[in-house]
Amino acid sequence: MNEYIVETHGLTKKFKSKIVVRNVDLHIKKGEIYGFLGPNGAGKTTTIRMLLGLSKPTKGSIHLFGKDMTKERLLVLKRVGSLVESPSYYGHLTAYENLETLRILLDAPKSRIDKVLSIVRLSDEATRPVKDFSLGMKQRLGIAAALLNNPELLILDEPTNGLDPSGILEIRGLMKSLSKEHGITILVSSHLLSEVDQIATQVGILSKGEMIFQGSMEKLKQRSKSKIAIQVHDVNAAWNCLLSYGYPMTKQSDRLLFENLSDQTVAQMIQTLVQNNISIYRVQEERKSLEDIFLELTSRKEVL
Repeated sequence: MNEYIVETHGLTKKFKSKIVVRNVDLHIKKGEIYGFLGPNGAGKTTTIRMLLGLSKPTKGSIHLFGKDMTKERLLVLKRVGSLVESPSYYGHLTAYENLETLRILLDAPKSRIDKVLSIVRLSDEATRPVKDFSLGMKQRLGIAAALLNNPELLILDEPTNGLDPSGILEIRGLMKSLSKEHGITILVSSHLLSEVDQIATQVGILSKGEMIFQGSMEKLKQRSKSKIAIQVHDVNAAWNCLLSYGYPMTKQSDRLLFENLSDQTVAQMIQTLVQNNISIYRVQEERKSLEDIFLELTSRKEVL
């Protein structure tokens, strides 16, 4: 049995002479929250539209639940829920009425409406017109609509886009509970690595239509090499002193930088500087932030 819920090989989309998605291989296992990352315009939404059968690939293959999308599209999509771009709704209708119109189209049981409203924590707002909802509530209603058919796979395209911090927290908590409590596999796209870091078990990074990284967050964080910065009174004296002991370093205006040092080595260096009467003002560890790593990868389009 195939272990992947989502699997693509060489997925490519070309509009006229422009290739917007090139040879993308996605691998998403059951139960994962997969963060699909990339700058705006990287090709995330185009890829998602192909996964949902809304756009036909120029070449490549898509398998969902081990089934070929070109041969069993309708059967496969019955097991998928999605929210692409902004949710659609009738503003003058209540949350319940909006879901009822969709439920009829999906031929879902009527009991699912109360169930999904409860999941997204909108039960108390069921009879309120959607035009009076906040943006975060509208997003949650959109996710409720995506859950009506009781999907095994949920695909969310930038679900926190435009939300305030409290709205982002709500959607983040909702995704975690959908995965943990309901066993739903989630693909969530975003242009913010720091946001996906809060929820994702695996990530894929797209840049200019190409997949440049796919793996765990831990693997990505390993790119963040630690540096020790020592700020001193006389940087030239400190440089000459430590250089004579064979320590490799980089000199800046009033400090020295060292990479990947053990605690014992740091202690030895400090002791050496003190013994040579060099005043130390500050010793601190510096690491690249996740956003720094993300920007570095996407700007260089470096493949890992």
